[in-house]
Amino acid sequence: MKKILVTVFQLAVTIALLYWVYHDPNRRTQMAEALRHARYSWVVIGIFAYVIVEIAAAFRWHVLLKVQGIHLRFWRLSGLFLIGMFYNQFLPGGTGGDIIKSYYLLKETPDKKAGALLAVVFDRIIGLVALVAITGTLISLRYDFLSQTTETRQLLWILLVVLGVSIAGLLTTFVITGFKLFHSLPLRFPGREKLIEISAAYHLYARHWRATLVAFGSSIVAHLATFATFLSVAYSLRANVKILDFFAVMPIERTISAMPISFAGIGWREKVLQIMLNGVCGVPEATAILVGSLSFLVILICCLPGAVVYFFYKPSGAVAHVKLREMEKEIAVLEHGISETE
Repeated sequence: MKKILVTVFQLAVTIALLYWVYHDPNRRTQMAEALRHARYSWVVIGIFAYVIVEIAAAFRWHVLLKVQGIHLRFWRLSGLFLIGMFYNQFLPGGTGGDIIKSYYLLKETPDKKAGALLAVVFDRIIGLVALVAITGTLISLRYDFLSQTTETRQLLWILLVVLGVSIAGLLTTFVITGFKLFHSLPLRFPGREKLIEISAAYHLYARHWRATLVAFGSSIVAHLATFATFLSVAYSLRANVKILDFFAVMPIERTISAMPISFAGIGWREKVLQIMLNGVCGVPEATAILVGSLSFLVILICCLPGAVVYFFYKPSGAVAHVKLREMEKEIAVLEHGISETE
């Protein structure tokens, strides 16, 4: 019931946000005009840019799995990755794809279940660390530029709060896991098993620091290629914006649209870009909104192959299609097992 209520809330927020940004008939007329004069060759470039995102992210996961001694055939690894990418876009919360990917990976590696799960966990962590690094660098370089208006300054402060919370969370997990303080936490402490799981991942990948650095570099490439995807769409709509200025805006959009308030960030993405690109880059509001929607469409196109793979995918030692709830239960059992052994 809780999940149903959360999903209903996200859909309601999504519909409200879309009405907010698209209800103005004059703005819709401007959008139609922008689409008529768009240079769609740039959209193709955007698709190629997002393919680079997928390649970099898949390579990162491959490196992390190798540390665990897991060597899947190329087609198996690619298939699992594409399935995860697809469902991360289409399931509420943005992590459903990780659950499905983790479940099938466990079936492919029955003798290394713990390592398989830790690789998925650290894949998320290293991606977050890379985004924090990029965000901190861009904000320090372009703070005055991003805080030109009251509205852009408000969004910038939201980003800084989220960035601060993320850094504090990462540092807390480092301290707790470094000194093994999780053993002092009550058994029913919220997130205790997840902390122990993260601790195990930290200790393993700290020992394999070269692989961790390669994974971090791959994450940097993936994030910057995502920014390039949006920039290509902006250029297709003839938005006159400098690369560094546009990239400075992207961490704000990426952070706010990733918050599980609307479905897949729809609505927030458009509103944030409307405020930021218009306020600091001078891009017309109608064009800025279209940059958000068309970029999301490009991402969906690039993730659609995951749906085809999922339909034909036959995991080793598992029923082809299992309910998400059953996957979550099995992963939770494994997480509990990891916490008991640490």
